[in-house]
Amino acid sequence: MQDTLFPLLAAFVGYLIGSLSFAVIVSRVMGLSDPRSYGSGNPGATNVLRSGNKAAAILTLVFDALKGYVPVLLVLHLGARFGLGEGTAALVGLAAFLGHLWPVFFRFEGGKGVATAAGVILALNPVLGAATLLTWAAIAYFTRYSSLAAIVSAAFAPIYEMFGWGTGPNVGVLVLMGLLLVWRHSANIKKLMNGTESRLGQKAAATPPAGSSKKHPHDPEAAQAHGHSHKHPKKKERQGTK
Repeated sequence: MQDTLFPLLAAFVGYLIGSLSFAVIVSRVMGLSDPRSYGSGNPGATNVLRSGNKAAAILTLVFDALKGYVPVLLVLHLGARFGLGEGTAALVGLAAFLGHLWPVFFRFEGGKGVATAAGVILALNPVLGAATLLTWAAIAYFTRYSSLAAIVSAAFAPIYEMFGWGTGPNVGVLVLMGLLLVWRHSANIKKLMNGTESRLGQKAAATPPAGSSKKHPHDPEAAQAHGHSHKHPKKKERQGTK
């Protein structure tokens, strides 16, 4: 029974840790707007960067990566006494990744999982993690598209694993995470094809205040909306005196 119970408990804890949406948490602590309300609407480091606050974006990136890295590392180093091996570590990493995508603490409205996936990969295989991060950095540097870099990295990670270390539970987890990453970037893929995808460092467009109107003050429609009339009073007819 322990062979089944302990891995499931470990995966459940991993999911709960992954459900901590640090993009939202960091933004609230630093007094910033909810990242789900501007830019791409994605609660992740790239979208937080569009707020113009680099510190908030860096903190989001680090903590999102750590919530994938720490649970896996704990299983690898402390799991042996509970009969937990590399297979469970991979399962816990996948659970943390799923928690980021569908966080129970934030109405299941999560991010795309790039940083969390990177943390999982670094914990499972540091060399593979470094190779994947280098792939992301190279694509991001030359194209300035974070989404494209994430998609390419997600596709190459399982290939690196298979050719470098053979097949195993890690490959299955990497393939599944890669497919989910590509799926979560489906809107970005359309924007990339249309040439409308935002580049790294591009700030979010300012949102006009609620109830404001960009119409000209003399626009008839605007006048009607406010109950005003721009009709000018007729001039009084001059009465001649004889």
